[in-house]
Amino acid sequence: MHNRRLYAFVWKELLQISRDPSSILIAFVLPVLLLFIFGYGISLDSKELKIGVVCASQDSASNDFISALKGGRYFSVTESSSLDLLEDQMVEGRLHGILVLREDFSRKIAQGESPQIQLIANGSNPQIGKFVEQYVQGTLQRWVLLRQEKKQANVVPSVEIEPRFWYNNTTNRRYFLIPGSIAIILTIVGTLLTALVIAREWERGTMEALFASPISRIEILLGKVIPYYLLGIVSFTICLAFAVLVFGVPFRGSLWVAYLVTSLFLLGALGLGLTISAASKNQFLASQAAINAAFLPSFMLSGFIFEIKSMPHWIQMLTYVFPARYYVRSLQTLFLTGDIWSILIPQMVALSIIAVLFMAAINRKLKRSLD
Repeated sequence: MHNRRLYAFVWKELLQISRDPSSILIAFVLPVLLLFIFGYGISLDSKELKIGVVCASQDSASNDFISALKGGRYFSVTESSSLDLLEDQMVEGRLHGILVLREDFSRKIAQGESPQIQLIANGSNPQIGKFVEQYVQGTLQRWVLLRQEKKQANVVPSVEIEPRFWYNNTTNRRYFLIPGSIAIILTIVGTLLTALVIAREWERGTMEALFASPISRIEILLGKVIPYYLLGIVSFTICLAFAVLVFGVPFRGSLWVAYLVTSLFLLGALGLGLTISAASKNQFLASQAAINAAFLPSFMLSGFIFEIKSMPHWIQMLTYVFPARYYVRSLQTLFLTGDIWSILIPQMVALSIIAVLFMAAINRKLKRSLD
């Protein structure tokens, strides 16, 4: 391997990247755009759930409970005396649930009994329906406890729960989503950009000139990997800065560990992209293959949105193939917990193995011939 020749080839690739507007957009503009979409657009919880309330008796206890529902931050309450009218609104999608307070609601509350409340939840979205059920139960429990405390100051509930949330004490969803979204973004930057590199050379006819030069196969490989590795590192730095400074996500790990894990992940992503590019020799086919082989599996099977343990067993086994699974967990550990080596080392070993396999695959695929 000739160092000056490799340096010249890498410099040529960097110049080509700087003159390609699509590469600049994918590497620098798209990460910021996706971070804002993931940070503000994706939500794992629900607020302002729209529910209707039918109250059979207009008494103080019923009105007080309805006021508690309205005063919370979870519900937008619509009162009506007609259950049929509210059911029509739920069918039209304007309500997430209906709460029916029976005539004996106040009497049972006064007697210290548990009143029966009918809750009709819209199950077309099971997650939203579950939120409605949990929020109504929580509001009712807090309301009953407050009424007991007002009547008798020394009332102590039989069971008192004092919750503590480790690593994310505010239960902010962005603390979970932003680290995972960085992995998805770098998958796009690393795989999609490099998937077009060798295919572009074949389409433009410059691959023949490259083969006619004295440059070796390993120099071609390094010349393609190094510029896009640097591009990926810059993209990661931008994402990290936005995550901490704009979204306020705490970073409790070491920067050098974060860059080390990112480097291992990028090598695997770059190797996959170059392998796709060398195999397809067509930019359109390469981009489609990159989306199907890297982006969609990383989004669906990495644990970024969907819990891996809740998937079927054979799908769980499939997730071990994709490097994003290990990178998502590493970033979430570094952001929220710190340098937990018992978690990070297995992830880094897996990322290293995947990177070596993909680099070996592209080295085998990249032959100095036109066949």
